Amino acid sequence: MMGPPGGMGRGFGQQPGIILLREGTDTSQGKAQLISNINACAAVVDSVRSTLGPRGMDKLMYDGTRVTISNDGATIMKLLDIVHPAARVLAEISMSQDSEVGDGTTSVVLLAGEMLKQVKPFVEDGLHPQTIARGVRKAVGLISKRLAEVAVDMPPSERRRRLEILAGTALNSKLIANYKSLFAPMVVDAVCALDPNLLDLKLIGVKKVAGGSVTDSFFVQGVAFKKTFSYAGFEQMQKTFDDAKVLCLNVELELKSEKENAEVRISDPDDYQSIVDAEWNIIYEKLALCVACGANVVLSKLPIGDLATQYFADRGLFCAGRVAADDLGRVCKATGAIVQTSVLDLTRAGVLGECARFEERQVGGERYNVFTGCPSARTATIVLRGGSEQFIEESHRSIHDALMIAKRGAGDARVVGGGGAVEMELSRYLREEGLKVAGKDQLILCAIAKALEVIPQQLAMNSGFDPTDILNALRRKHAEDGDEGVWFGVDCDNEGIQDTMAKEIWEPAINKINSLLAACEAACVILKIDETVRNPRSQDPGSAQGAGGVTTQQQHARTSQAMGGRGMAGMMGRGGRGVRRLK
Repeated sequence: MMGPPGGMGRGFGQQPGIILLREGTDTSQGKAQLISNINACAAVVDSVRSTLGPRGMDKLMYDGTRVTISNDGATIMKLLDIVHPAARVLAEISMSQDSEVGDGTTSVVLLAGEMLKQVKPFVEDGLHPQTIARGVRKAVGLISKRLAEVAVDMPPSERRRRLEILAGTALNSKLIANYKSLFAPMVVDAVCALDPNLLDLKLIGVKKVAGGSVTDSFFVQGVAFKKTFSYAGFEQMQKTFDDAKVLCLNVELELKSEKENAEVRISDPDDYQSIVDAEWNIIYEKLALCVACGANVVLSKLPIGDLATQYFADRGLFCAGRVAADDLGRVCKATGAIVQTSVLDLTRAGVLGECARFEERQVGGERYNVFTGCPSARTATIVLRGGSEQFIEESHRSIHDALMIAKRGAGDARVVGGGGAVEMELSRYLREEGLKVAGKDQLILCAIAKALEVIPQQLAMNSGFDPTDILNALRRKHAEDGDEGVWFGVDCDNEGIQDTMAKEIWEPAINKINSLLAACEAACVILKIDETVRNPRSQDPGSAQGAGGVTTQQQHARTSQAMGGRGMAGMMGRGGRGVRRLK
């Protein structure tokens, strides 16, 4: 056979094999991949759907060593072992909502999943994902504007009452909902104790003590922390002081043994005693300076040894070493003390802190050091009690959410009605605005309006009511009654609807705004993914062990199946079309 003209190589007219990706690389692309991502997000939503609202159910998660019982959306999403790469976006927005606002972690996942579910038919019909994403952004822009219009700006005189209602609403869906009359005032007191310009929640300590009843929980306007490790002589210390002077140190007050292989050369055996005496003199000078400054309570991040403990006990002082850095920081904020790295010049002004009363108190089976009556208190402590570890941990998560809501409420006085009321109003408004728009955007706006109804629908479903009847009643109320029906939502106690604003079921407006924006961004991110590529980590995938003893090869197989490998046939029901494997 004659070669091709022009001296060109063999195989002219045949397409050469081009290898772009390493062997073992999986790619999934096209419309089938986008629908697979939407279906994966729907599966994630179904795992937290039943936890929404005051009648939501709890989830028990067991990782082989630890049991977690919770209905907090962010906690559940964090503990779920989500393999699908695109579905992890929902977990990320849930944790983002938790860190930014504190509450609404389940709602944001439901909204994002429902938005994707409602626009899925348009994807299947061939509508371009960018057109859909543009419509979703337009819809969220309209409802954000409407939300700002209907939000109620509460007067400053109602600040305390407003914060208690917001905290109580946040606790309604938690395990400790029956005790919200106890915890809501605690939460508000803790937030009001902070610097109003900073509102740093790190200065609110939440301590957990097993045993007793949840009603034994108490609030400390100051600092409380667990008794640290103590040496001999601790029993002889005075445990209560009025008008206490507090000294905070970052100094080690104990004798240290010589370093290994240390060498001291002396010419006279009598000099050895002088070296030993010098070590004792150094520690005694430090202790004498601490006593001379006038302090009653001495705290240190570093150890306070048995010699120092006995020394302070003989002179009527209290001391505690190895105090945690966050606890010592709260003591300084409350008492006005300044942490010292040296015992020299302790008598100058501003070094010592003050508190009206210091005491060591028995709390359950633990001893706690409690500072109260602090003049410059910018910190607080909540001590939680409960019968089991799981209950206390869930109570802690509930208190954290309520603290975050109260913090946001302290900075923004705008509130909206809960119980799905604001979602129904936004749905009604968006549906009306959508009918005024021509083109494909009309379809997207109406689809997002339908997606907003998932919140009241799920609240009714979790309460054991017929969601169809509830939604029909809410649609009629919001459509016919105008401004009087704006705040009607689901009545989870009695099957029906109610004015949630009049019933004092309030939520911060910033909470809803953040939820809508986060759900919109998550939906747009998912819609813009048209191809997923998984690169192999090594030439020998089975050589490495992953978490939980699972080999890297097994992890790759799970990920490949989740993102559209053999598992796509079951997820899509279309034989995995659009999936290819490059070799």
